[in-house]
Amino acid sequence: MGFLSRLEAPAYTAMRAVLGLLFAFHGVQKLFGWLTTKPTPPVFSQLWVGGAIELVCGALLVVGLGTRLSAFLASGTMAVAYFQFHWKWESADWHWLPIVNRGELAAVYCFAFLYIAARGPGRLALDNRLR
Repeated sequence: MGFLSRLEAPAYTAMRAVLGLLFAFHGVQKLFGWLTTKPTPPVFSQLWVGGAIELVCGALLVVGLGTRLSAFLASGTMAVAYFQFHWKWESADWHWLPIVNRGELAAVYCFAFLYIAARGPGRLALDNRLR
């Protein structure tokens, strides 16, 4: 299984880029209404600002630019999304569990982005070119 250790750097870069791309798609849905049936939120509302963060931070994570700050902001955004829109501070009927309140994706994004913020951009990132 030693061959897997040689894939660590490209796998991390791929994870960062794919998570960023998927996150950016959520922003595109919120801001432009593409690929969704939900209406776009009013400009500068909390949902709109969240969509802008998703789009911008997601795009920056794809290319590895401002990686730590973008990932940290994205992580915090997903923490807010989980607590405010999924859990809603309800404890009855196991509602605090992500599987019950449908907050699994927000929780996964939150901790994945927190890891990226702590680890940094990795080898293949524009951040490395700008140093």
